[in-house]
Amino acid sequence: MIRDYIEVLHRKSLMVKTLLYPFKKVYDFYRFSILTEETYIKNRFKRIFGFDLSLENPKTLNEKIQWLKLNDRTDLHTICSDKFEVRNYVKEKIGEEYLIPLLYTSNNYKDLLPENIPTEAPFIIKTNHDSGGYEIIMNKSEINWEKVRNRYKNLLKRNYYKESKEWQYKNIPPKIIIEKLLLEDNGKIPMDYKFHCFHGKVELISVDIDRETEHKRNIYSKDWDLLPFTWSIKENETIVWDNGRRISKPQNLDMIIPIIEKLSREFKYVRIDFYQIKDKYFFGEMTFHHGGGFECIHPVEWDYKLGEKLRLNID
Repeated sequence: MIRDYIEVLHRKSLMVKTLLYPFKKVYDFYRFSILTEETYIKNRFKRIFGFDLSLENPKTLNEKIQWLKLNDRTDLHTICSDKFEVRNYVKEKIGEEYLIPLLYTSNNYKDLLPENIPTEAPFIIKTNHDSGGYEIIMNKSEINWEKVRNRYKNLLKRNYYKESKEWQYKNIPPKIIIEKLLLEDNGKIPMDYKFHCFHGKVELISVDIDRETEHKRNIYSKDWDLLPFTWSIKENETIVWDNGRRISKPQNLDMIIPIIEKLSREFKYVRIDFYQIKDKYFFGEMTFHHGGGFECIHPVEWDYKLGEKLRLNID
């Protein structure tokens, strides 16, 4: 589609991005601030999947994720989407030994000064209230701190709800958090495992592979069988993240699954991310609408099979 082609160009071409910037600002204001949540979600769903979203009788997992987005809203969703406040929830439910060490926190971008951070490196700067607002620091003496502060000045103004229509992000007080950066012995960032929980039970584990080179994604059962489907965005009708190289079963997987299920019990569906360093696991984040419910499951019958696992009890 022409629209999809323009969006790809917008992401990849600085010239196109510059030329389209005024038009994009107007368009973004219309879709993020004028359209209702339901209209925005229905329009985007049909554009991606090619059929109308049914909120009265949803069948596929992606349809049901949209229903949850509009109807399943509690204060606990907001707490667990807040990357700072969720730490208390994790500590209470499973213990603080699963938390990545916290180095610093502030709600003021001006506090991002090297002397405020009690370590040389490595560490990661994050925002608590959105998606993708992070900066990996391997050597703080080589960082342009003015540039970093300017970036977080803008990120602290961002309300991710406006872009995603995911209610749980709407009322999170923006904050900067700095955590120790987990690294394996070879200096690489560890694998993170995304546990998809339905009604308090782990049903799927997705693993993103080789993000920095050729991004792939495998989907496993909780018994670590590779499942025959992909769950990915599409560009020009092409799956972007197809299956990659086989990954060995993580150490102590059978031990960590009941612990993750304990975290998930309050929710109909949640994706819980954990990092693994040798035989130890560290909590990453909780996500209530994987991919915003806009990533295609192929073949499509798996979207229906997974949808059967999620019970909504719609009156």
